[in-house]
Amino acid sequence: MWSKLRKQITVERKHLNGLIDVHRPLLVKCVSTTPDGIEISALAAMLHAFYTGIENVFKRVTVELGTTLPRGEFWHRELLDAMTHSTEVRPPVISMSLRDRLKEYLDFRHFFRQAYTFQLRWEKMSLLVLDCEKTLRLLESELDIFLQTGEQKDQT
Repeated sequence: MWSKLRKQITVERKHLNGLIDVHRPLLVKCVSTTPDGIEISALAAMLHAFYTGIENVFKRVTVELGTTLPRGEFWHRELLDAMTHSTEVRPPVISMSLRDRLKEYLDFRHFFRQAYTFQLRWEKMSLLVLDCEKTLRLLESELDIFLQTGEQKDQT
């Protein structure tokens, strides 16, 4: 169970890192220059894909470890919240502080799905864009701890 989950998470991590790598030239440019409308649209799509990839990890954890995915209007938030709690078969996946950080990406993804691209504002999304690589590193670190702890618990 844990071996399969580790492999699935590794695949998602590769995809998330690939997403950052593809957008790196634009991410670097945005540190010193405000992006234009087309670049903002591209970065918004990247943020959407970024959180979707993270959510894919959480869905894999949930399904692989035998829990039912939340349902209903707020299932995305419930899934994120569930990752901060332990269950009978797993430790917490992420810390509350990382959950709070990821909630900002979830909220942006929700806005992006409802908005026209001309409604996107760099001031509203710049911190998420400029912090996405750091956020990914934090997630990867916490996933490593989660997998190690879960595998050790499973062996006892």
